[in-house]
Amino acid sequence: MAIERALITGATGLLGSHIAERLVHRGVPVQALVREDSDTAFLESLGVTLVRGDLTSRDACVRSVKGVDTVFHSAAKVGDWGAWSEFQTGCLDATTSLAEAAKAAGIRRFVHISSTSAYGHPTEGGRPIDETAALGQNLWWAWDYYTRSKVECERLLWKMAETRGLPLTVIRPSWLYGERDRTTAARLVRRLRRGCVPRIGAGDNPMSAIYAGEVAEAAILAAFDHDSVGEAYNVTDQGPITQYEYLSLWAEACQAPPIHKRRRYRTVFAASFLFEAFGRLTRSRRPPLISRYATWLIGRYLSFSTEKARTKLGWAPALSYRESIERTMQWYLSQESQALQTVGASQPGLEAQRPHSPIA
Repeated sequence: MAIERALITGATGLLGSHIAERLVHRGVPVQALVREDSDTAFLESLGVTLVRGDLTSRDACVRSVKGVDTVFHSAAKVGDWGAWSEFQTGCLDATTSLAEAAKAAGIRRFVHISSTSAYGHPTEGGRPIDETAALGQNLWWAWDYYTRSKVECERLLWKMAETRGLPLTVIRPSWLYGERDRTTAARLVRRLRRGCVPRIGAGDNPMSAIYAGEVAEAAILAAFDHDSVGEAYNVTDQGPITQYEYLSLWAEACQAPPIHKRRRYRTVFAASFLFEAFGRLTRSRRPPLISRYATWLIGRYLSFSTEKARTKLGWAPALSYRESIERTMQWYLSQESQALQTVGASQPGLEAQRPHSPIA
């Protein structure tokens, strides 16, 4: 199925920008729904048409889907910290508004970027989880609004697909990294340089992390595939890798000390709960040092099957972990260098200091 014109939400973010880049390189006209205050320099360099507005606005959604036949919905509230009202607005309400506008406009495909978090918290240690697994397993964690929002977003879209004929395809990635990652990469690199990143547990557990460009490729392949209406795909890794191997590649890429420290998983998980509890009691908008979700994401003994995407879509990662992490680090270092130059230019005579990351 050819794509005549695509709309991308979240195009100023990590994954959305990679989808935009790859579609433009394929010669597909792209437009993006962006907020008024968004940094759109990269999208403008690609020639993407910008539609200004907010996803929670019905009018903005109607304007954004005008003239397009395919929607890539990758916008959502980023991060696992915040009030439920933020996730309700930024995930569920926004998704509902866009899906309704897309259905009314008669779009041919609605590609929703979900997450493996839509499975909830499956039991660890079993076979790799495939797309037949139930959504929303073991949703008993207090304050786990990120996971809950991913589950509920998928459920409302599958209901629309069943009752109203929304031509839905779902992509479920895991931990994303890549160029234009302005959140987790900055935090990880800063802590690695300080020698503050330990192994959580033995470090031999399988790591579900993937380069954003590989997920973008899978999403586009699914959009082009006529038979992918009504299908979901796990897109979670570039091959087998352990927690220790993955973090060590990052440390090597940013010339940080080797990772020697080790912390017991249960200890870190318990401390994460206390950090979260304190943050909730004090109504802090600043995320805790580490959350239970992040601890579980890094230290869990859980893997996901990507066999469906490989066999049905012909998807295969083009880059190794080393190659994609080095590519990400090159982009990050260039951004860091530009920031240092800006600080030096604005404060002549002072030694430029590394900019403080907005992530705690």
